[in-house]
Amino acid sequence: MVQLLTVTLGIAQFLALSSCLPAGEQERRAILLEAPLAPTTTFERIATTSQTASTTIPATTGTVITSVTSASTSGNPVNTTAVETSGIGTITTASTTLSPSVSAPSAATASNIFVTVASDAPPSQISSRSDHPVVPSGIVNQTSPVGTNKFYANFFLGDQASGTWTHPYSMTWQKGGGVSGSWGLGISHIERSQLAYPAGTPPLEYFAAPIGIESIIFSAEELGSTTSLTTDTLTAFSGNVNLATTAGRDPLISFPLVQGMGFVTSVYSGATPWLQSTVFFSTLTYVGPVSDGGVYKWRLVLADQSNWLIYATPTGATGAPTFNLQNTSVITGPSGFTGTIQVAKNPANTTGEDAYDAAAGVYATGASITGQVDGTSGSYTLAYNKAGHSSGNTTLLMWALPHHIDSFDSATSGSVISSLQLVTTTKGMATAVSTDQFTLVENNLPSEIGFAPWNASTGQNINTLSSTAAQAIVSAGTVELAEDMVAQTDLNSMYYSGKALAKFAQIVYAVNTLAGDKSGAATSGLQNLESAYSTFVSNTQQFPLAYDTVWKGSLSTASYGGSDPNCGADFGNTCYNDHHFHYGYFVYAAALIAYLDPSWLTVNNGANKAWVNMLVRDYANGADDGYFPFSRNFDWYHGHSWAHGILETGDGKDEESSSEDSLSLYGMKMWGQVIGDPNMEARGNLELAVQARSLSNYFLYEDGNTIEPPNFVGNRVSGILFENKIDHTTYFGNAPEYIEAIHMIPLVPSSAYTRKATFVQQEWNQYFSNGRVDSTDGGWRGILYANLALIDPVTSFNWFNDPSFNASYLDGGASRTWYLAYSAGLGGSS
Repeated sequence: MVQLLTVTLGIAQFLALSSCLPAGEQERRAILLEAPLAPTTTFERIATTSQTASTTIPATTGTVITSVTSASTSGNPVNTTAVETSGIGTITTASTTLSPSVSAPSAATASNIFVTVASDAPPSQISSRSDHPVVPSGIVNQTSPVGTNKFYANFFLGDQASGTWTHPYSMTWQKGGGVSGSWGLGISHIERSQLAYPAGTPPLEYFAAPIGIESIIFSAEELGSTTSLTTDTLTAFSGNVNLATTAGRDPLISFPLVQGMGFVTSVYSGATPWLQSTVFFSTLTYVGPVSDGGVYKWRLVLADQSNWLIYATPTGATGAPTFNLQNTSVITGPSGFTGTIQVAKNPANTTGEDAYDAAAGVYATGASITGQVDGTSGSYTLAYNKAGHSSGNTTLLMWALPHHIDSFDSATSGSVISSLQLVTTTKGMATAVSTDQFTLVENNLPSEIGFAPWNASTGQNINTLSSTAAQAIVSAGTVELAEDMVAQTDLNSMYYSGKALAKFAQIVYAVNTLAGDKSGAATSGLQNLESAYSTFVSNTQQFPLAYDTVWKGSLSTASYGGSDPNCGADFGNTCYNDHHFHYGYFVYAAALIAYLDPSWLTVNNGANKAWVNMLVRDYANGADDGYFPFSRNFDWYHGHSWAHGILETGDGKDEESSSEDSLSLYGMKMWGQVIGDPNMEARGNLELAVQARSLSNYFLYEDGNTIEPPNFVGNRVSGILFENKIDHTTYFGNAPEYIEAIHMIPLVPSSAYTRKATFVQQEWNQYFSNGRVDSTDGGWRGILYANLALIDPVTSFNWFNDPSFNASYLDGGASRTWYLAYSAGLGGSS
């Protein structure tokens, strides 16, 4: 029996996608999608209809990317060029001693940690350039700085056809290619059973989610070969993707993408919806209206037997829109459709449907973050903006990652729907949460960690060393401070230069503060160090920095001029690769210098402080300031940084060295302390706590890790973690010491906080115990023995204190002096 369904639509709210859209566009969209329009269309349909398509073998294998070369960050991070003893001069000692600025770390308290570091232009010696070798594609009306290292970057890079991961879903513009030939946006969710692994026995070298499996594609009949994709309102947690029939036209479909969004939502503006699939449709069943009748629901079964839900919320129309299953690949909707269509995968039958029904019609459009710290406790809140049907009365459905679940406050924990879960590609199970905000708590902040070695078991900074250790430190330090600092620091790489500067800063600190040397060697060493550092502040190094007005950041000029089209120089710094790795060393070195010589902050009208603040603003800004984006590298949803910048990649963003990520946060924390910025210091403490939790889940695998696949976690470390795969390798080789130690360097006081002793012991037993460490070569052996201090400081100290110690086991960013001080401080010398 045919029934006419006439249901008056309520208010369909839509948050304007951008405050900087073309003149009149914001108001037009508000009228189109927010106002209670008088119905102009009545949809007629059969009340309950089940449509079936003939069986087709589903396409569920996709394509797997097994290489890691696309990131253009290859290069060995350990510069193993040793300084020959014969080339070392005698240090000229100064007659004065140093007067450090503070004697102990502070337990910073801040009620709002997300504030700008500064708001002025970069220092005048940093020239501006508008000729960046990578030109953005399709970013429109974006006045705030773009998050170059954020999840959505593939949509404005290259041919715009590589994926974006919001987790647990991913989205890819089809661009007329693939199995479907569609011009819409493909939605994929990959199950663990679909992951690709190499042949062999566990632990396996990698696992990867296949790409090209598009369960549902949002498209429109009007889209074709002239389709244009643009993005707008790109923030730290969200961005909008728009599809128009041709460049310059109003979007036919817009997609608000937010990390962890519960539904994939498409906003149609007068288009004829086409839903397509490369997995193939099996049955489509109209269920009926949900909530107050303004939202209509369908059940969709694909040929792989996965169950999906479709929710349509028309604007300016009455009744349920008609969707017809034309064949296994296409579902068509009504012409001229305006409103939203949402899809969600449902693995939980009725429980899942109930959760989705309760949130249907509403969707997240963005997020803001707030945070506060009080001593060793801190919290942060991700508050989601929302729009849609009855958004004021409907709570969002969001997806939480494992480290979120572990740290939710009681209110957020009470909103978790533990029975509704979807696996992510590389972050374990995502769990549904019915909430408009996440509030997460960390109660063990590293507030007390300072410059001295820090003992994790006692929670103490070790500032007093044995006389044996002090003598060894002074002896080694006197030799190493006589090295040519300028030659070792003024290199053609910001990365290697920063490592060397940090090394010498550690040596001066160890000799002066930990060993208590009064000979003047530390003072002379500091003077030489400040002179070497001034090369960078004055911007007269081999490849000066520039302020990039295209992407808005401070970067190396090494890849300008067309001589380096792949942006591979200096690990891709010019293309925003690894900024936190590179600049973290400079910030850490500057913090040590300013601690030892407080006047360094004010000389030359504060030029040193302004230059270092610029680096912090570039990679770890507390808020958008017009010149630099908020938190370029650290991802507050994932709990760690992404190293990959503005180079298109098929597996999304990635991070190799989790330990250098930690250094970037530790360096910022200590810089905030010495310059008297409690917000920066507190933010660094909270970030380190969040990151330590994230690393234990996703990067550093103790026995019993249930987050990553069981046939992979036996590797102990991730290697390179992408959004779509994890590969137990490095960009520069597959030797075990490379893969494990890239997550160790550099050994600093916070290492004991982020690298738990249990993990370190298990990793050592698996790879380096019983003398195997002594089969490693070059600077890697020194790193491994320094890491050993976390669990066996006596053996570590004795190795570095051996009279026959070979300096070739130190890389360009490491010193015998600091390793002696570090191991002694952790208990290596009584």
